[in-house]
Amino acid sequence: MTTIDPTEVAKFEAMAAEWWNPNGKFKPLHMLNPCRLDYITTQIAAEFDRDLTKPQPFAGLRLLDIGCGGGLLSEPMARLGATVVGADAAPRNIPVAQLHAEQSGLSIDYRVTTAEDMAAAGERFDVVLNMEVVEHVADPLAYLTACQQLLKPGGLMICSTLNRNAKSFAMAIIGAEWVMRWLPKGTHDWNKFITPDELYDLLRRAGLDPVDRKGMVFNPVGWSWSLSARDLGCNYVTASVKRG
Repeated sequence: MTTIDPTEVAKFEAMAAEWWNPNGKFKPLHMLNPCRLDYITTQIAAEFDRDLTKPQPFAGLRLLDIGCGGGLLSEPMARLGATVVGADAAPRNIPVAQLHAEQSGLSIDYRVTTAEDMAAAGERFDVVLNMEVVEHVADPLAYLTACQQLLKPGGLMICSTLNRNAKSFAMAIIGAEWVMRWLPKGTHDWNKFITPDELYDLLRRAGLDPVDRKGMVFNPVGWSWSLSARDLGCNYVTASVKRG
């Protein structure tokens, strides 16, 4: 059984060489990354009682970056001391990630695999980063259930996606794909976007306990992203825990 959508994988394979170009097709992710990292590091530190001011605060934590792409999140997690596995279903992404990690002097275990296969193999992690993936899979509930199985009891999953409303269509489809041309047309399917309440329901049905959610809001004047407790209108991120 797999929740992989071959059409979605093909889209990202076609852009594999662009991952580390801050002005290329993944420019939106490069711009968003500081905001994502702010949320991720804060949630991990709170859940595992880690001091972010200390060197390598995540030492001793095993972390999975599922749908890792070129490693934009895997690398900072490794620098913070986590033992990182980066997994992606698109084979062309992994050599790009491996090469960049090697050039950066980082040891990251990159694999071409799926959440389902890793869960079936008995892999377990303290943290699963599941960022901008769930809107690209064929069966979100089955996929999130596999991610839940990958967590140790007490483990933390950070999951981000896009809300399904008029604002997200205007920003993620019309703005990012049609007007700014940051991404090729068709990268996102608005019908597969998930509202925050729908995602909370899916997480609970998958066996997780959602504990937090924040919006990631783009400021077109400052060309920057920030976290918001109120505005979940387009991009948003959640934290959920696997109770022991």
